Amino acid sequence: MEAEKTVAVARSRAFTPPPNDDTDQVRRSSSSLSGSRRPSLGPNNSSPSHSPPTPSPLQDSSLKSLEFAGEDINCDRTIATANFDSSDIQRNRSSKSSSNTGCRDGARKGGNYVLSAPQLILQQKSASALEAGGTSRPGGPRYLRDLGHDFSRYPSTDVSVVAGRNIPVVEGTNPLLRTQRSNSFKNSQANSEELGYPDDRLGVYNPYCGGENGFVLWPHEIEADDKFHLPADDDDNMFKPKLKDYLDRRTICSTCGAIILVLGIIIAFILVPILTFQTKLLRTSQTGQVNHNGSAWAHANDNTYRLLKNVRRGLIDPDTQDSAKTRKSTFDDSDLELVFSDEFNVDGRTFYEGDDPFWYAPDFWYGATQDLEWYTPDAVTTANGTLQLKMERFPFNYLEFRSGMLHSWNQLCFKGGILEISVSLAGPAGIPGLWPGAWTMGNLGRPGYLATTDGVWPYTYNSCDAGITPNQSSSDGLSYLPGQKLSSCTCKGEDHPSPGTGRGAPEIDIIEGSAYGPSQTGIVTQSFQIAPFDVWYRPNSDFMALPDPTIAQLNTYCGGPYQQAISAVTTLNNSWYDGNAFQKYAYEYVPGTDRGKIAWFVGDDPNFVMDGRAIGPNGNVKARQVSEEPMSIVLNLGMSYSWSEIWMEKLEFPTVMHIDYVRLYQKPGQGSVTCDPPGYPTTEYIKKHPKAYRNRNLTHWDQTGYGWPSHILSGCKA
Repeated sequence: MEAEKTVAVARSRAFTPPPNDDTDQVRRSSSSLSGSRRPSLGPNNSSPSHSPPTPSPLQDSSLKSLEFAGEDINCDRTIATANFDSSDIQRNRSSKSSSNTGCRDGARKGGNYVLSAPQLILQQKSASALEAGGTSRPGGPRYLRDLGHDFSRYPSTDVSVVAGRNIPVVEGTNPLLRTQRSNSFKNSQANSEELGYPDDRLGVYNPYCGGENGFVLWPHEIEADDKFHLPADDDDNMFKPKLKDYLDRRTICSTCGAIILVLGIIIAFILVPILTFQTKLLRTSQTGQVNHNGSAWAHANDNTYRLLKNVRRGLIDPDTQDSAKTRKSTFDDSDLELVFSDEFNVDGRTFYEGDDPFWYAPDFWYGATQDLEWYTPDAVTTANGTLQLKMERFPFNYLEFRSGMLHSWNQLCFKGGILEISVSLAGPAGIPGLWPGAWTMGNLGRPGYLATTDGVWPYTYNSCDAGITPNQSSSDGLSYLPGQKLSSCTCKGEDHPSPGTGRGAPEIDIIEGSAYGPSQTGIVTQSFQIAPFDVWYRPNSDFMALPDPTIAQLNTYCGGPYQQAISAVTTLNNSWYDGNAFQKYAYEYVPGTDRGKIAWFVGDDPNFVMDGRAIGPNGNVKARQVSEEPMSIVLNLGMSYSWSEIWMEKLEFPTVMHIDYVRLYQKPGQGSVTCDPPGYPTTEYIKKHPKAYRNRNLTHWDQTGYGWPSHILSGCKA
């Protein structure tokens, strides 16, 4: 019914064109506004608006209710409602246009748009709907604010309003319009020229004109932001940067800042590390003196080195006393001179591979003896003037203990002379379980790398007979060794460091510590381990001596299927443990067969001596040699059931093996502190077999892929 009433009223009214005369300006009176209310642009707008309510296309009216029978419709319009006689508002489209310049022209003049025919239809439709007595669809928009935010985002219309005129507000009876009473203070007209921004009250957004005042209805109409989202074809050339664009102040500042940033990074992460690695950065302390040490946490010692941190100036440690630079030979009472020493007086030294010119601490499990600990470089350091090997009950790499080993393999070797160390063994004293060691082995075998010792350890043989064959050609279980790999009779062209010479890696132990359980006293063994073996592992005792049988005795263990041991056991004082007191241990040897000999020491006096003839010809093997190989030094603190029983409940952890010094003496003019002595080179052979000497997981030489050298007993290829 509401819709029918609206159509009927619209048809009964004729559209009245607005007056063009200047005298017919907007006229407002209280009588013409009776029964109506002034529409408000917003809930907080206290000033009266000078724009009439704009009809909305959202009103529920039909095009069928409008008739345009020959009517000449203008863009200038008068909008009236049933209860509100609006004043006549004249819109001047252009200063150049005279009367009757309408929307049908389809052109924009003076910056204003004209109405097209479809726009006029929409305008007449809404105007007629408002003239029909304000009958609108219930809930439809009636004010500008009802259209939402999108209907007010464009500039205001060009509706002219006479400044200084106020429209009185009269309460109306229309329940759909808001009642607003007049207020002389709030209703005062704002001066738009003084505000500096457009007064939204001077115009209302008109959705029936294109361009600035409404929707874009035609493709040829242009908006201000079209170039932003509709780039032209020549934009690439038009906006191509010129040379002057790169030379503006902002670009220059950014470039300089980037250069400074890059230089700072180079200095901080490249230049400073290089300088601090090669030299020391000096800074002045509060007293005015130059501080060479820097921060306390960065100070390791006061020594100065020319290049790297631990580079030594010579083989002899400067801290070695002059009184210790010579020693008497046990065999001929001649003077031996000091050729190498390390006093370990510099605290905080580390021994990772490459840290030290003579020593390094391995990182592995010593599987050859099924040890219970993992050797790690963390457990080897220097403190209080001693080298310290610490064993801890600390789960590490699937083992319950970890400890330290230090050796000089392929870095420091010697042949002949006296090797002396000063040690305070790890305690508790007299409790079986720990396995402290100080020993030497031929450099062709790398400690802990079983592929390198396969067929090499503990051979010291220069003959070509059954001694070089697997199992020593014996079926009684005397030997489980695979045979001498580098024999003196390998075939021509086979892989051999010095063809024609029998090579191996014999072992000479300074000490291997243990304890005698019944009396709970400490003991050490001092031995020479060789292959091939004597019958029943028994050397010729006629050529062995025990100067004081009350202190040292022959070891009842003479060997097994993997090594023969010429060994003596010496009882120790239990005060020589845990850093409480130090004792000297040493051995002196002369390489060779008939003239070779070895003497072991606890303190200054020898307690066990053997002559080379003690391991002369025996059974189906000829004489073995007192080692002719260059020997490397090994210091370690281990634990294994293959060594002794373990009283685990009485052992105390952590425990430390302290080593005060290591010294090496040789005859003047006969010094041999090298891993390549004449006739017995090792370093080149090691270099040619990196897979064996670098992979600790290989346990047999056959796994390396290098092949086992053949010899004349097995047949040589023609």
